[in-house]
Amino acid sequence: MVSRVIPVDTFDLVIFGGTGDLARRKILPGLYRRFTGGQMPPDSRIIAAARSEMDDAAYRAQVRAALEEFVPAGKRDEGGISAFLERIHYVAIDATGTSGWADLKKMMRPDVVRAFYFSVAPSLFGALAERLHENGIAGPQSRIVVEKPFGRDLESARALNRVLALHFAEEQIYRIDHYLGKETVQNLMAVRFANILFEPLWKAQYIDHVQITVAETVGVGGRGAYYDTSGAMRDMVQNHLMQLLCLIAMEPPYHFDPNAVRDEKLKVIRALDPVPPEDIVRGQYLAGGGQESYVDHAGNPRSRTESYIALKVHIANWRWKGTPFYLRTGKRLRARASEIAITFREPPHSIFDDAEDWRENVLVIRLQPDEGINLKVMIKEPGPGGMRLTQVPLDMSFAEALGPDGEDIPDAYERLIMDVIRGNQTLFMRGDEVEAAWAWADPIIAAWERRGDRPKTYEPGTSGPEDALMLMHRDGRRWREIR
Repeated sequence: MVSRVIPVDTFDLVIFGGTGDLARRKILPGLYRRFTGGQMPPDSRIIAAARSEMDDAAYRAQVRAALEEFVPAGKRDEGGISAFLERIHYVAIDATGTSGWADLKKMMRPDVVRAFYFSVAPSLFGALAERLHENGIAGPQSRIVVEKPFGRDLESARALNRVLALHFAEEQIYRIDHYLGKETVQNLMAVRFANILFEPLWKAQYIDHVQITVAETVGVGGRGAYYDTSGAMRDMVQNHLMQLLCLIAMEPPYHFDPNAVRDEKLKVIRALDPVPPEDIVRGQYLAGGGQESYVDHAGNPRSRTESYIALKVHIANWRWKGTPFYLRTGKRLRARASEIAITFREPPHSIFDDAEDWRENVLVIRLQPDEGINLKVMIKEPGPGGMRLTQVPLDMSFAEALGPDGEDIPDAYERLIMDVIRGNQTLFMRGDEVEAAWAWADPIIAAWERRGDRPKTYEPGTSGPEDALMLMHRDGRRWREIR
């Protein structure tokens, strides 16, 4: 299968925080893969900016080390690395001061796409935006990429949007959520809107419930102090899981256009019902497996911050009235897995009265670790002895179904950075989306803080607190096993 790649224009990409962990792990390896894939024009450049004093050669040595650590050996070669490093430059800069900005301005070229990646703490976003503007480095055609968190509540999100809007139009701001860059997440839109098989059934009349799971085996580790000010609701539900929910539940946009898609996602967020306390389960992992407990990692024995959360969510519109969405995410769970499972209702009438093994049809979209789509359907079990039913999967692993192209699926960051260069905002959050998500999440968080609720504890390597099982059991349903 030959993939059709949309070309990009020549660009200068400035990575603020170019010596940071995100740049080393994701941004630079992703750009290297796009370079070796022929998607980076030969005269494009990457300019790293950070506080440390060093020259191009010293920074290139750091980049080489990062590529050797985070790009698989079979995906890199010395010739490709050397050619990639030639396009990388470095400038020492003070994000909140004046030093380095004149040097950066001299490095920028006219008549190429200018993109600025804010791979720094959100507290520096405003200072960077202001100095890019004051020094005449960013113009009306420039683009900025900002990483989450986009605030920690509605008030701070609005403040952040106001600061960025002082110097950049909404069309220039790319709020990046790497979950939206995953191949399977985008395929969710293709499955819905490019196939007549599913869209007529994509409503409460035919769908019993939806489960969205993002499970991690790791704990908060060295991020404990930060995480304790955030928690799973702020860190995962308000952004990642919310975006997945929107893609499942949104109405068909009039066109695959950035604002058309985001308009429909916004409608979903605004239609979310408030979530009562009985439909929320929060948890903290205990010590086990040679690792400390959450409260030890957080350095706060009285912590009431959740490392796990499960919610039952309803959407108040015609399409989804009566169909619950169950969301869960947590750390130190049994397996690392991200998936969306759409469970269809029973047939209105079964002609197989003696078929005791009937099970629902389930469409499973796997986001990680093995991206693919699986549809579980009922068939007759082979052999004599009557009409015995069994469930079998119609399974499509991208690596298997698409051959060599499936094995080389771009990382989410690769895809999203190239979309920034193309000027395509479809897979990026708009400011009003972010604010609407916080407007829904804030009352939920405020309610449990006001009540003083403590998270339930759970053993590491399990599927979470026992109370989360009851969230489903009382409705006559079960969570899918995390594996």
